[in-house]
Amino acid sequence: MKSTTIIVFLLFTTLTSCQSKNILTQNNYKLIVDDDGILVEKFDSTVDDENRYNHNNVIYKVGNCFKYKFEHITVDNRKKFFKIIADNSGWEFVNEEDKNQTPIKSLTMEVANGNPLANYIPDNNQTVLIYKLTEDSYSTTGAIENEGNIWIHPPRDKYFEILELNPFPYIKAPYEIGNKWSWNLIIGDMWADGRWKLWQGQIENKYEYEITDKQTLKTDIGKIECFVIESNAISRIGETKLTAYFNVDYGFVKLDYINIDGSKTNLELAEHVEKKNFK
Repeated sequence: MKSTTIIVFLLFTTLTSCQSKNILTQNNYKLIVDDDGILVEKFDSTVDDENRYNHNNVIYKVGNCFKYKFEHITVDNRKKFFKIIADNSGWEFVNEEDKNQTPIKSLTMEVANGNPLANYIPDNNQTVLIYKLTEDSYSTTGAIENEGNIWIHPPRDKYFEILELNPFPYIKAPYEIGNKWSWNLIIGDMWADGRWKLWQGQIENKYEYEITDKQTLKTDIGKIECFVIESNAISRIGETKLTAYFNVDYGFVKLDYINIDGSKTNLELAEHVEKKNFK
């Protein structure tokens, strides 16, 4: 983490159901710029509340679930989905009309309690997200939500590994048309796949974002007013793009990606449930 302090403030909140020995009723933290240019919370070393990165969340609260419907559009404009191979060792594309297949057409994102990633990444400073394709196929990653910015890692299991090369969903305050920002990320060749792009060694994605519009979307959960964020990522292997639609209550409502091979990935919020009532 960089040591440059951007904002210092005092956040008052009432916390319930905390299990750490330092249960906070008054959260002191600083917003600092991390090595990638994203604003993250920085707590005093004596604060060990396992939910300290979650308490200030407005959208990605512990227990909240978001169900997204999904589709893949090929470069020749055919709609495809994918299925998980029986032993869970991989995946393959399937056509929507193939009645002998059980394609994945949606995924859910649940906000985890505590900080389970700290078991593997001791200094994890992100809210933990669990992406589920099925009950037996899921992955765990992170999000950052605070008054300075909201950034989430997209799903990256099975087919969704393709999204590692795209701009991540990200909005930076102030939420105003014309606001621009950037960041960068090093990506290894573990994300290479012959179904979209092969390369060797590391690449550096350089991202540019801009809030370009405000639109009302018609979705499965009603009409939602969204900020439109146009973004692109450029590296030595090519360019990808993301048009993201963000709402202050539901987060990233719609994500329209243009992938490294020219194909498209579309995700749209189909269900949103607060706390633990999601089924």
